[in-house]
Amino acid sequence: MEGEAAHRAAGSGIRLAELVGTLSLAMDLGLGQPMEHVARSALLATKLGERTGLGPADRADLYYVALLGWVGCIADSPESSRRFGDDIAYRAGVFDVDMAPLPFLGYLLRTAGTGAPAARRLGTRAALLATGAAGVKSSLRTHCLVAAEFAGRLGLGPGVSGPLQQVFARWDGHGLPAGLGGSRIAVATRLWQLCDVLEVHHRRGGTAAALAVAEARSGTQFDPELVAAFRRDAEELFAELPAGSAFEALIDAEPGLHREVTGAELDPVLGVLADYADLKAPRLRGHSRAVARLAAAAARRLGLEDEQVRLLGRAALLHDLGRTGIPNAILEKDGELDRTEAERLRMLPYYTERMLARPAALREIGQLAALAHERLDGSGHHRGLNAAMIPLPGRILAAANEYQRLREPRPVPHTAERAAGLLVAQVAAGGMDAGAVDAVLACAGQAPERRPTGPAGLTAREVQVLVLLARGASNRQIAARLGIASKTAGNHIERIYAKAGVGSRAAATLFAMRHGLLDRLQEFGDGVNAP
Repeated sequence: MEGEAAHRAAGSGIRLAELVGTLSLAMDLGLGQPMEHVARSALLATKLGERTGLGPADRADLYYVALLGWVGCIADSPESSRRFGDDIAYRAGVFDVDMAPLPFLGYLLRTAGTGAPAARRLGTRAALLATGAAGVKSSLRTHCLVAAEFAGRLGLGPGVSGPLQQVFARWDGHGLPAGLGGSRIAVATRLWQLCDVLEVHHRRGGTAAALAVAEARSGTQFDPELVAAFRRDAEELFAELPAGSAFEALIDAEPGLHREVTGAELDPVLGVLADYADLKAPRLRGHSRAVARLAAAAARRLGLEDEQVRLLGRAALLHDLGRTGIPNAILEKDGELDRTEAERLRMLPYYTERMLARPAALREIGQLAALAHERLDGSGHHRGLNAAMIPLPGRILAAANEYQRLREPRPVPHTAERAAGLLVAQVAAGGMDAGAVDAVLACAGQAPERRPTGPAGLTAREVQVLVLLARGASNRQIAARLGIASKTAGNHIERIYAKAGVGSRAAATLFAMRHGLLDRLQEFGDGVNAP
């Protein structure tokens, strides 16, 4: 208990800016933009804010407004998918449209029903015309409310949440909220709106293309004074953007105090990221938290130490962050995916790992999170790892994720008994680890209470002994580390050899490696090194 209290009070080694920056990478995917679009537009907005005389407090608010401006878009993914087909492609196209009432309605009509049969396309377009796109406007209002909610949950104040409720306002007053325009729009919102669009057009066509869009929308969508300020320094502003990755520059540019998240704060903030990913589709809401609870419980049952359980729980929270880069038409499809759809879905863990690789402090979590869809027989994704390359925590995560997936409505949930049977079948087929599945099912109330077992029926204690044995510990060292007698350690080793069908330390070590008990990424297994 004292160790846990100390952990919660200590710093996590992760700054809030890094966590929000990671969330912005998820937004990039949902917008159909290259990773770091949001980061680069936030850097532009921050630099323009400095040039226009914003004070330190206002620049600090602007920084997070620019990073979170699009965070609410995840909430309208189901509706956008139903109306426009690929919700990600729909959002990508918005950057080419001045969202004035008539041009935006024209874009909606051109995009409505993409990929659907002709009759459905016509029906969707007719509904948009008849209602004046009332459903889309409602989705945009929801976007703003969700963005403000996320800001509050991240501990950001009204200087951030207020401007986020105005992201669809226009300088000419023809946006949302209706009639809000001119200088009544928060300056942070106005700066973000301009730089968000100009970053895209600069990336595509250079400074001239960006300035052409700024001039065309000056006085309508954009604040004309900010457009003039941008025009004066455009070449310099764009030149100051990093030629390569912008993530480190983004973190370095955080105005004000660089706040580190404490150990007690980290899990709630990671929960915000998990909830963001789960908002993508109704049938997946609550998925990540449920997997995290189940995986952590199974890990404790299998004897993993507190730090390992903590790491696994965090990886489970974030294992589906890459979902933001998958269209809802794929995520919510009831039938079998075609080859193209299946390949796109296989990118999910790759996206997750890429997003979590940027801040170094999250890399360890990301490496484990990316194992959620791997299988022992090499049939998983995204790397197709085999048993020897998947550590025990990764096996637990895969089992917990699969059980939770089977229990969710896709379109009809399996019963608990049926889900358990399907998981056991995957063990028999060589895809899942028996010990991990047993522990997950026991924690889900689907297995009789019994001592948890590892591969070949090893007990949790025998797994601990095997890990130390494989790392070069002598019988005496094993006994000292585990607080048992040397003779007891020897008895454990004899039983390990018998169960594993091996006759030497080297063979036992290979057995441990083959079954993922020795992790290449960090010290898993029992969480100890050889003395």
